[in-house]
Formats: sequence, C-alpha cells, structure tokens
Amino acid sequence: MKGNYDKAFENVVRLRVMSILMVNDEFDFNSFKELLDVTDGNLASHLKNLEKQEYISVAKSFLGRKPLTNYSATAQGKAAFQDHLEFLENLIKENKP
Repeated sequence: MKGNYDKAFENVVRLRVMSILMVNDEFDFNSFKELLDVTDGNLASHLKNLEKQEYISVAKSFLGRKPLTNYSATAQGKAAFQDHLEFLENLIKENKP
C-alpha cells in the first residue's frame, strides 16, 4: 500500500492542525483554539507533540505588548501529512466493494 500511516496524526486535533497548516502559511494559537474549540492545555499539548516530531515550527513575537505565537508546517511535516493522506486514500480504495 502506498503512503505511510503516521501515529502523529491519529488524534483528530493534530489531524486538523496539520490540515489548517497545509492551506495557511502560518496560524496563531488563539485562532487554532477558536476554530478547533479546544482548551488551551489540550491545544498546547497537541502542538507540542507536532513540534517534537518536527512537523511544525513555532515563532513567538509581540503585537504591541501582546505575545503572539504563530505556527507553520515544516517541509518534513507537509511530506509526512501527504504520506498519511495517501495511506488513508489507498485504504479507502482497497476497501471499496
């Protein structure tokens, strides 16, 4: 079967984070939180997991006096996510009657 199943994307929050980052150059913490409807702690742990895998990168800055944390998908993360999607597509095709 083509593609690779990646345990990093087993969780729906991480899957959605990567989906968002595939179509946006960067996305900030509060926008993720609002869009995904998750708690700070839940989101932070999923983002940390993807960062540890080197699938996303983090850029911290300030907007005036307000801290701003932006995330973007790395080339490695995009490739891994594409592989995962390819695996899922092939899984679906194989199981069609």
